[in-house]
Amino acid sequence: MGNIRAGVVGVGQMGRYHVGVYAELFDVDLVGVADIHAGRAREIAQKYNTKAYTDYRALLDQVDVVSIAVPTSLHYPIAKDFLTAGVHVLLEKPITHSMEEARDLFRLAQEHGVVLHIGHVERFNGAVQELKNIVKDPIFIESHRLGPFVPRIQDDGVVLDLMIHDIDIILNLVDARVKTIHALGASVFSHLEDLANVQILFDNGCIASITASRATQEKIRTLAITQRDAYILLNYTDQDIRIHRQASSEHVLSREQLRYKQESFIERIFVHKDNPLKLEIKHLINCATNGGERVVSVDDELYSLQVALDIVEILRQSGVVRQMSLVGK
Repeated sequence: MGNIRAGVVGVGQMGRYHVGVYAELFDVDLVGVADIHAGRAREIAQKYNTKAYTDYRALLDQVDVVSIAVPTSLHYPIAKDFLTAGVHVLLEKPITHSMEEARDLFRLAQEHGVVLHIGHVERFNGAVQELKNIVKDPIFIESHRLGPFVPRIQDDGVVLDLMIHDIDIILNLVDARVKTIHALGASVFSHLEDLANVQILFDNGCIASITASRATQEKIRTLAITQRDAYILLNYTDQDIRIHRQASSEHVLSREQLRYKQESFIERIFVHKDNPLKLEIKHLINCATNGGERVVSVDDELYSLQVALDIVEILRQSGVVRQMSLVGK
């Protein structure tokens, strides 16, 4: 079998990363890129010695695999065309703005015998993969994904733009369904929510607190997990995991002051660092060409989207704390 023929639709900030990965994979031929901005498409095509198109349909019969990195409102029609043409698709998250469209895309993929993979790149972060070996029966999970506002075209609020990564990871760590959701949000720089705090209660009693912000002047990406015997802290940025065990604390009262003393054994986990997007694209190609097993099932893909859309709906309905039982469990 010859090289896989690949293309990228949408070569903005995220799409350019996809182009770079395909261009360096030895078993892939990057046959073209498409973007409605002709100048942008030409610039990227020249840099990577490939062809530029302003209409993505020109790629339909030229590629075996395509990455789609366009605004979410365009995901459904573009992905539908490629799936129907028998092309394997890596679709950037979120899948779509509706469950109906998301289900239809997975149905089309099955019907045409191709793979539809959703671009949750954090799943391929080495530290996140390592977590699956460490986390057992979490009691409390706390996630922070904060950073400054990036004034690029946005048709998603912070929940579908950033928080969806953490929803996906947390659902994958907690072996239970969502019972209730509380959510608060605020618009700061856009007409959508730029800041959101969500509490999720799971059927097994685990609680998750998830904060996402694109209104914070420092970039913070952390996940902290409390379980009976350990406190696990993951820093996404440097793919660093620390596990605190056998902690003890005591206070010593002297005439002058009250002092606290805390001790714990800290393990630092060595994580093999690789380019997560490269691993993700290689996984898609493996699924497409060798029948490799999906990292995440279709049902789990849809459940992550359902929870994210439920949170968006709570924020849309009200600016105050709301409680809502998850529909469509």
